Amino acid sequence: PFAANVNYIYGRGLRAGYVPVSPTKVYWFICYNSPSSPGPKITDPALLRKQAKELVNNWPEELIRLIDLSPDETISKTPLVDRWLWPGLSPPASTGKVVLVGDAWHPMTPNLGQGACCALEDSVILTKKLANAIKSGPAAIEGALRAYGEERWPRVFPLTVRANLVGSLLQWDNQLVCSIRNNIVIPKLVRLGPVLEHTNFECEPLKA
Repeated sequence: PFAANVNYIYGRGLRAGYVPVSPTKVYWFICYNSPSSPGPKITDPALLRKQAKELVNNWPEELIRLIDLSPDETISKTPLVDRWLWPGLSPPASTGKVVLVGDAWHPMTPNLGQGACCALEDSVILTKKLANAIKSGPAAIEGALRAYGEERWPRVFPLTVRANLVGSLLQWDNQLVCSIRNNIVIPKLVRLGPVLEHTNFECEPLKA
């Protein structure tokens, strides 16, 4: 079994991580800078496994073992994408009685671990808005959906931007810049409290 630790490794234009999520399962990932023309999409698990091992060939043996132990159906490859909700330019969260939540509205890169969390936050706020609107009558629903989007935007827009910037920092491939990042920025300037500040989300207890 793997130790209950979050393991994060970063190199030049390449990073990887793994963390146990249950007694029998470990989540792992590899993120690398792809060329401007990545070529055809690869879905063959054998090829994906081979590519993953080649990327981290000289990295910790434990990571290589994880890749080897992973069932074929659990190995996938996908680009990282996001959407910045620029004020005044991006579409709102709702139109009429149609509303978007989570990645459908504000996809963000996984660098802060907040994508699914924000979707859950969306659902809580949306539920509260709709509960109050239903009590007031059907005509209030559209206003409730707009209010949901207005309340959530100040939360999700900065997180989307911040996640993108953190990912860019960790994907630098210049040798000098990476040396400064690895030896000065991360060990001496980064503090855990401010880094995790984005995880704070206060919500009043929901009434049945």
